[in-house]
Amino acid sequence: MPITDWPSAERPREKLLAHGAEALSEAELLAIFLRVGLPGKSAVDLARDLLKHFGSLAALFAAPRPAFSAVPGMGDAKYAQLQAVLEMARRTLNEEIRGSSALDSPEAVRRYLGLLLRNRDVEVFVALFLDTGHRVIGCEEMARGSLSETRVYPRELARRALALNAAAVIVAHNHPSGRADASEADRLLTRQLAQTLALIDVRLLDHFLVAGHRVESFAEHGWM
Repeated sequence: MPITDWPSAERPREKLLAHGAEALSEAELLAIFLRVGLPGKSAVDLARDLLKHFGSLAALFAAPRPAFSAVPGMGDAKYAQLQAVLEMARRTLNEEIRGSSALDSPEAVRRYLGLLLRNRDVEVFVALFLDTGHRVIGCEEMARGSLSETRVYPRELARRALALNAAAVIVAHNHPSGRADASEADRLLTRQLAQTLALIDVRLLDHFLVAGHRVESFAEHGWM
């Protein structure tokens, strides 16, 4: 049965307008994005098939273009739309964290770093540079590595902090394996970064680890 024949209260778009996006399931949200289904399948049915095929909403967003476009009913146009949605979310969160103190909006920082680093197939190390009011003045990728490691040089981080006149730094990296515990190498690197930055009177406020859907704070876990 097409969605247009459903009771109004059960249609994803009407449900969103009446109760907000948070009231919808992942399949219903995805159905609004898809707009139409396939012969014999509603947009919600197609959305459920997509989620089952890729395993999760996050995996769907991270799917390579050939894999996504190969699914019946999808294609390059839908892939481009999906990537545009993801990039708009990243830019919205980037504006949010730049407009206020990173310490006053820690959840926005977590969400931004999660979107930035989740589902990468190699380790990526990024730094958020903050001014004296802890507002974000820059976000830069500092290193990119193999599946299991990346090379980060404390002196390079310190050089960029000086160039941007930063007063504090928040760093983050991902674990493509999905392992959410910091390794001893991760903790050693964090201490080295903090010590090097301290020499130029810049504070390392936190180090975030992105692993799957989890974004773990070194400071909160006592890993600094």
